[in-house]
Amino acid sequence: MQRRSIALWLAAIVTAIAAPVARAEVDTVRIAQQFGITYLPLMYMEHQHLLEKHAKAEGLGDVKVEWVQFGSGTGMNDALLSGNLDFASGGLGPFITLWAKTRGNLEVRGVCAMNNMPLYLNTRDPNVKTIKDFTTNDKIALPAVKVSFQAVNLEMAAAKAFGEQNYSRLDPLTVSMKHPDGMAALLSGNEVTAHFTAPPFQYQELEHKGIHKVLDSYSIVGGPHTFTVVWASGKFREKNPGIYKAFLAAFNEAIDEINKDKQAAADNYILWQKYKGPRDLVVKVIEDPLVKFTTTPNKVTTYADFMQKIGSVKVKPASWKDMFFPEVHDLPGS
Repeated sequence: MQRRSIALWLAAIVTAIAAPVARAEVDTVRIAQQFGITYLPLMYMEHQHLLEKHAKAEGLGDVKVEWVQFGSGTGMNDALLSGNLDFASGGLGPFITLWAKTRGNLEVRGVCAMNNMPLYLNTRDPNVKTIKDFTTNDKIALPAVKVSFQAVNLEMAAAKAFGEQNYSRLDPLTVSMKHPDGMAALLSGNEVTAHFTAPPFQYQELEHKGIHKVLDSYSIVGGPHTFTVVWASGKFREKNPGIYKAFLAAFNEAIDEINKDKQAAADNYILWQKYKGPRDLVVKVIEDPLVKFTTTPNKVTTYADFMQKIGSVKVKPASWKDMFFPEVHDLPGS
């Protein structure tokens, strides 16, 4: 009896010591996403409460998750730097910018990739067949001038078309707009004559008479590439290893669910986003062989090298692994 009492007493001490350690991690996680079907894995996490599920499995109790929506990655980066956000998501442009900026201090790195997706530059101007046909009368909408992933792709395309020294030739034509606003502006016939956007908006635009594609991002870099990624600070990861592990587990579960049943994924997107367009269009995007939901980074160094070459960032990675936390280093990235 005495031995049992001692054992129970020791167990109580261990529990008392362990509990504060577990609760030392944050009990509220703030995650940001943007607009479009590219953020479908995060939508799964939000609506199916996957992070809460995996946090509880890690012994972290009832973790609250706050979801925030931004129009571009630049606003997310400001929120992350100010400590008002834990996980950001967006295109490679804003991610690479913050990775380079925080080396040696906040140490922002990629958590994982989200997908491979081609981005379309669409226009309603019948005279614009290639980017060489744009004039000062054109306005090109994209998520954020100079820093969005679409803006980086436009500069890469301009460097190929006009010579590397003229990479910024089309920048004066660009205007910052959220994807839904850019699509509305293009279709309304106002001063916006082109839109460098993302799924599903690019496919929706092409359903309208008079809209055609000028180029896509896969043609710029010679094949499939990562479009969006998730990133966080090294400080957050270090202080919240359980939350970080739970996030990755939840994200992987979301990716698996999408790839297991793409028809259901299309229905979920329509439901969660209150999408009013045709279901067939959403299915077309998700089942497009050029679209792949995956955590493996692809061609991220191609973009980082270009951004360093033109001076957008001051450093370039020796490999893609320099830009991502170790948990994904065993993936066949590039």
